[in-house]
Amino acid sequence: MNASASAQLVSTSVSISRRSAQPLPSPALLRQRLPLTGALAQRIAADRDAIRAVLEGRDPRLLVVVGPCSLHDPKAALEYAERLAALTPQVEDQLLLVMRAYVEKPRTTVGWKGLVYDPHLDGSGDMAAGLAVARRLMLAIVERGLPVATELLQPLVAGYLDDLLGWAAIGARTSESQVHRELVSGLDMPVGFKNGTDGSLGIACDAMRSAAHPHSHFGIDDLGHPAVITTRGNPDTHLVLRGGHTGPNHDAASVAAARSALQRQGIEARILVDCSHANSGKDPLRQPAVLQTVLDQRLGGDDSLKGVMLESNLFDGCQALGGDLRYGVSITDGCLGWQLTEQTLLEAAARLRR
Repeated sequence: MNASASAQLVSTSVSISRRSAQPLPSPALLRQRLPLTGALAQRIAADRDAIRAVLEGRDPRLLVVVGPCSLHDPKAALEYAERLAALTPQVEDQLLLVMRAYVEKPRTTVGWKGLVYDPHLDGSGDMAAGLAVARRLMLAIVERGLPVATELLQPLVAGYLDDLLGWAAIGARTSESQVHRELVSGLDMPVGFKNGTDGSLGIACDAMRSAAHPHSHFGIDDLGHPAVITTRGNPDTHLVLRGGHTGPNHDAASVAAARSALQRQGIEARILVDCSHANSGKDPLRQPAVLQTVLDQRLGGDDSLKGVMLESNLFDGCQALGGDLRYGVSITDGCLGWQLTEQTLLEAAARLRR
């Protein structure tokens, strides 16, 4: 190969890129376009304080994070929010209801990654629209009087939505991530770390200790500029038990083991039980039975159990993405339908009153 041909080959290989970039609005700009009013900001601050009071034992109610596995249809999500808001006065003496509004989904390999990634459900990846749709939807849920909960998966997304959240989760796949621990250390809200997918507790315990400390880390500021972010540490973290590959961990022996693990590391024992995932054997209709075991333990005197999570939608089950979608049915994990959700929460409140 002569020198000219070699140079041409190098030039061609350099010009080929495996990625491209499209600009997004900064977090500050999106917040300006879809602002949070002063009254709603005060409400969200009060919601966070109410959740803290439950976690700290100053409020004896049970925290219940309940809602769809993921949001993909704003109309159905708002219908669900309205039903949950109507139910709240009937149970709020015993249950603190927080709506699950998950707009990001972790994937083991590939698949639909959530509303902020693919709001049109067509693989177009219109993330600018996804951020706006997610923020607008969360604002509407808050306006209906409900605290909002989500899982924080992509740290860059957090800045667009975190002012709307009453509670957040770090999932089983990301609890080990230093980046997520640093993110949580700067959030002014309660955050639950899930145990590992294998059921182990060590990663979540380490995450809670790390997030409680101040950090300096790389990030972006509200204008979207690269920045050094300095955090003060988050004292409001807690453990979420979601089961693992070896089975569920919501039984009394597993909860006692989790409580001991936390106490050995000097962490206050504040535990939520995820009634879905491995704790229900991935059968959404078994979630009420898991909730009953949590109530048994609380009524038996275990005050480390502060709350539960339930995956619930307008209708039971799940469906594959594609074609004509059934209204109010999850396109990710299977969910408990509204009728059984409402019955389960009313019965839980009645049982706690007794």
